[in-house]
Amino acid sequence: MSTLPQMPFIERRGSDFMLSRVANSLYWMSRYIERAENIARLLDVNLQLMLDFVDLDDQQLKEHWLPILRSAGDEATFFKYYTTADSQSVTEFMTFRTENPNSVLSCLFAARENARQIRDQISLEMFEAINECFLFLNSKNALEVWNSGAHEFYEQIKKYSHLFQGLTDSTFSRNEGYEFIQFAKFLERADKTTRILDIKYHILLPSVQDVGGAVDAAQWQALLRSTSALEAYRRFHVEDILPKKVSEFLMMSKTFPRSIRFCLAKLDDYLHLLTGTPKGQYLSPKEQAFGALLHDMDTLEFTAIINMGLHQFLEKIQRVLDGIDDFIYQSFMHHPPTDMEAEIRLHQQELQQQQSFIA
Repeated sequence: MSTLPQMPFIERRGSDFMLSRVANSLYWMSRYIERAENIARLLDVNLQLMLDFVDLDDQQLKEHWLPILRSAGDEATFFKYYTTADSQSVTEFMTFRTENPNSVLSCLFAARENARQIRDQISLEMFEAINECFLFLNSKNALEVWNSGAHEFYEQIKKYSHLFQGLTDSTFSRNEGYEFIQFAKFLERADKTTRILDIKYHILLPSVQDVGGAVDAAQWQALLRSTSALEAYRRFHVEDILPKKVSEFLMMSKTFPRSIRFCLAKLDDYLHLLTGTPKGQYLSPKEQAFGALLHDMDTLEFTAIINMGLHQFLEKIQRVLDGIDDFIYQSFMHHPPTDMEAEIRLHQQELQQQQSFIA
């Protein structure tokens, strides 16, 4: 007989159990690390792009940096602390400001805190990689690296992320914890790829006279570089960097690990492992929406997506990803607060029943 509130468990695969708080920490540890890497990529590439166009006026600088803030949903928070969106203010805000929950610093500190809470659930090597990154960011050396060159700083952030992911693959058992880590990584990666692509295709569309010009070409190349896709793209397309081909590659490639389609396929694999449902079955409405999106990605030609509206389709992907994220949280991580008064009343009733039985 149990009279005390119990910790919620995830039950899967017979005798396999995981505390929901552990699943939550594994999930967000992974998402925050992937988010920090993606932000570092985006800022690094855009800073380098600015070196190619040093004569931009204030309005052009604003048009360049504001979409990056909007893609992260941080525009309102940014203008609480800054009046102008330019290279210095945006990079500082999205790298070091702890008031910004999506800054590189905030993400990696949050990842480390989640890792600390489940220290006994991850490998020593995984924790040491996150902790080493945490110590680097807290040291004078981090500012020295930044001051000597932002590119080197962002490269270091990417290396810590890659180190953590490699150690996870090499040292973490293939159980439900691993599945939460991988699901979170690919969900975050898919979401960021949609947002990066939408920045260029919808928000940063050049004026008619700039289409195909030097600025336009440089921005599309920067888009590929921000997703480490430039070399992979050139293996498939040896001709010039063409907007439609770049968009199609980042959306529809089945083999490139940062394309939206690749990430969605991986999400599908881990979703079925976590839920235990047979491949191809989607039970809840949010799962069904995800399954329908996968079907669209597998059957629609890219030209059809363009005709439907690429911006609208990317927004649809983001909504579906938000839905499947909420489904995972509600299914595996959320537990309603315990009604302690009700628990006490139940306990008292059980004691009275026991006493009456003895009497």
